[in-house]
Amino acid sequence: MKIFLITLLLFPIVALGKTPIDTSKLLENERNTIQVFQNVGDSVVNVSSIKIARGHWFFDPEPMEIPSGAGSGFVWDKKGHIVTNFHVIADSDQFNISFKGDKKQYKAKLVGAEPKKDIAVLKLEELPKKIIPINVGRSSNLLVGQKAMAIGNPFGLDHTITSGIISALGRKIKGIGGVKIHGMIQADTSINPGNSGGPLLDSSGKLIGMNTMIFSGSGTSAGVGFAVPVDTISAIVPQLIKYGKVKRPGLGIGILDDYHKNYFGIENGIVIKYVNKKSPAGKAGLRGMGRDRYGKYYIGDIITKIDGKPINNFDDIYHVLEKYKAGDKVEVTYERDGKSRKAQIKLTEL
Repeated sequence: MKIFLITLLLFPIVALGKTPIDTSKLLENERNTIQVFQNVGDSVVNVSSIKIARGHWFFDPEPMEIPSGAGSGFVWDKKGHIVTNFHVIADSDQFNISFKGDKKQYKAKLVGAEPKKDIAVLKLEELPKKIIPINVGRSSNLLVGQKAMAIGNPFGLDHTITSGIISALGRKIKGIGGVKIHGMIQADTSINPGNSGGPLLDSSGKLIGMNTMIFSGSGTSAGVGFAVPVDTISAIVPQLIKYGKVKRPGLGIGILDDYHKNYFGIENGIVIKYVNKKSPAGKAGLRGMGRDRYGKYYIGDIITKIDGKPINNFDDIYHVLEKYKAGDKVEVTYERDGKSRKAQIKLTEL
């Protein structure tokens, strides 16, 4: 599979102020790639992150702006919301957005982020004269082998397009948020540093995913790139815009980390570290860890299933509960003193 590297200056169908170029001798696949780039390019942006560093109050009182990262993003709506990866803007204080063909940099502020899905939303403080939202598609109907294109800013090279195919679907890849992101799209479109946050597109130019990470020993593209599916983006972004966060349901418990769980010799289930007494779990009688009179910790309840689905770590409970909403009831199976018990618990908003 050839990878086509195309920028605005290479294969314009109509060069600005010049005679239209004859594309009749180009392959249909080439014409499609060119058309997608020209239709979608204005919706793709460069995202620059800046961290404010403050020195010693006496020796260096003036704060300094230090570039902390750069990536890509895309226009979500005409109100100026920009979608990108959380890891592109993490630990930064200011954000600059640049558009194709516009030398001005537009300041943006952080609206909200969901690190566990590696999604963040910025909003422009000033709108450009022309703002074109990306055409949002679906990822539930994708097929392995169909064409996929990525537009972004690899190595700071503005508005670069690469073309390939969807190599696999439904991948579970661990993200920056500490849990696996389910449903990831694997594609062989060339993805490099700077592409993060940019759109993955189908042959009609619709958004099908957000380019997020690569598998590579060298840190550059090795033909194995992953994108957050657009169906996930479409579910998360409206919540970030409306609430500044994602509203998630929970049981009202804290979970013991895997390291300490293994220390106690527990292989299956998740150990409840503590329970909020006012939470649904607390009202249902679930118990967390405790101490005896000698100060030695002892194990309380161990959750093994939720609605019949096995629960063995934080990743499991996160992905099981994200399918519910606050107010839903779930059946929690747990062990106490070696005996299996069940409780009906009404989920609460975290």
